[in-house]
Amino acid sequence: MIHAEGVAEVTDTTFDEEVLGAGLPVLVEFTADWCGPCRQLAPVLSSIAREEAGRVKVVQIDVDHNPDITSRYAVLSMPTLMVFQDGEPVKSMVGARPKRRLLQELEDVLPAVAGTLLGG
Repeated sequence: MIHAEGVAEVTDTTFDEEVLGAGLPVLVEFTADWCGPCRQLAPVLSSIAREEAGRVKVVQIDVDHNPDITSRYAVLSMPTLMVFQDGEPVKSMVGARPKRRLLQELEDVLPAVAGTLLGG
């Protein structure tokens, strides 16, 4: 798995506890070693995990080693990004994207704090 620095890995075994039971919204990247766009997304996820730590938990799951969760959410393309809130998927996005665009797409599902996601 292409590991994004500062981003925890979840598995079929730990997914329900780490993602569905989390107090914050959770951004899950479904990824694989063979996924080129996943490599592009790794530094974006690392940055968001670091900068938005109080607002969103960011995790990765390797689809090749965790078929149960991959099947449960009908993930077919890598990378797939899903946001979970209160144990339910509330948003799904497919494909790599730049940090600014990803943050814009997450604005409607992340809790508001002083200022904006884009630093304005």
